[in-house]
Order: sequence, then structure tokens, then C-alpha cells
Amino acid sequence: MIVGYFEDGPNLVTMAMNGWGEGEPAWWLNLQAHPQARVQLTDGTREVVAHAATGADRARLWDLWRSLDKDLDGYARRRPTETAVVVFEPRISGPGS
Repeated sequence: MIVGYFEDGPNLVTMAMNGWGEGEPAWWLNLQAHPQARVQLTDGTREVVAHAATGADRARLWDLWRSLDKDLDGYARRRPTETAVVVFEPRISGPGS
């Protein structure tokens, strides 16, 4: 599956939306159950751990998305629930990884 994203330091940031319709996308439901993943980018792959941004971090990242899409708030109002801002952090390898 292909999703839009931007880089925020070492993290990748996307939104869990189902074409702005109801319901959560299956990929986000899967990541909530199993947050470790591998993402494929044009320059290679990255091992990551996914989580939903919350509080001030979510607001900051939402504002960054808003700078990329001026209609973001209007689209988001089409959904009956808040759209999750998903952060993919680099997975740190260590013992037992």
C-alpha cells in the first residue's frame, strides 16, 4: 500500500485515513495490534515502530500537515472520528530484536 508521508527528524509521519470516509484503514488497525513494521521508501527500507501522536505532538504534526494541504481541516470534518496522526519511529536493534 502507498501512503503519503513527511519526515520529522528521524521519524516518518502519515495519517490513518480511509479516503476521508468512516472507519479506520486496515493497515492502521494491524499496526495498533503489531506496531513493529518495515516501510519501503524510494531509497530503501526502514525498520520502524508505529504509534499515534497525542497531545501537543499531534497538534504540531497536524499543523505541519495543514501547511502541506490547506483543505485538511475540511476533509477531516468529513470523518465521524478524529484522524490518527501516525508516527513511524526508527526501530532500535538490540539484544533480542
